[in-house]
Amino acid sequence: MLMNATQSTPAAGTRNKSVYQPTQEGLIFPQEPVFETVAAERQHRKQRLAAACRLFAKHGFSFGFGGHLTVRDPEHPELFWTNPMAVPFSMVKTSMLVLVDHQGRVVEGKYAINQAGYVLHSAIHEQNPDIIASCHAHTVHGGAWAAFGRPLSPVTQDACMFYGDHAVLGEGAGKVPVSAESGNPVALAFARNKAIIHQNHGLLVASRHSIDDACWHFIVLDHCCRMQLMMEAAKEIRPIEIDPKFAAYSREHLGNEFIGWLHFQTLFAEISHLQPDLFD
Repeated sequence: MLMNATQSTPAAGTRNKSVYQPTQEGLIFPQEPVFETVAAERQHRKQRLAAACRLFAKHGFSFGFGGHLTVRDPEHPELFWTNPMAVPFSMVKTSMLVLVDHQGRVVEGKYAINQAGYVLHSAIHEQNPDIIASCHAHTVHGGAWAAFGRPLSPVTQDACMFYGDHAVLGEGAGKVPVSAESGNPVALAFARNKAIIHQNHGLLVASRHSIDDACWHFIVLDHCCRMQLMMEAAKEIRPIEIDPKFAAYSREHLGNEFIGWLHFQTLFAEISHLQPDLFD
């Protein structure tokens, strides 16, 4: 059971996590959930994972059975929930999610899992016990930008969300990750970053906060790749980079986990209203 309402105002004297939070009392504003039981927290994470899958479909991230999202189980941290194999993102329901261990064994659920997804995400979760959730999909703009093997330039506020917090990984570039060791370079890179541009492959994002945050920042990362590609196509003029101290400021205030969680609440409100069957 959820203890506090998800739409409320912080108690007087509560320190705000963001400049976006209201200082005036009595206003409706999303609040991070607090749970009475681990079962309630598990159901919450699963519902948000299913919603994230639906949002990936809405943003055009579907690519056959490619792409996988995961969230760590709150009671059994050695296990993680993931989307079922060969079920379109647009059709994923909470009841379809699969619980998997780090050896790739399905502990709960009826569906098979994506082997490549297991290799990558099990390594990410096992080697980074503080990571709660991770996302990967074969997106058009993310894949195109990844082929350049270059990081994002700090030329927009959106791109600054990843300033000093993403890396380009060339190891294993273009190779399908189906062996256990394939996920290790990616997992190691996440020790210091929230996002990875895997050369000749695509984008990966992880969060130490929630699947909400991971989903939002994946959407933003693909959005930034699209903008970067458009700017690269403008041969006659080059974009102006943001001053490093301002880029760092934007990263701190716009790219943190709470803001990622907060942005997701807007997307969740819409997708849960339009597609309530995701909770089945």
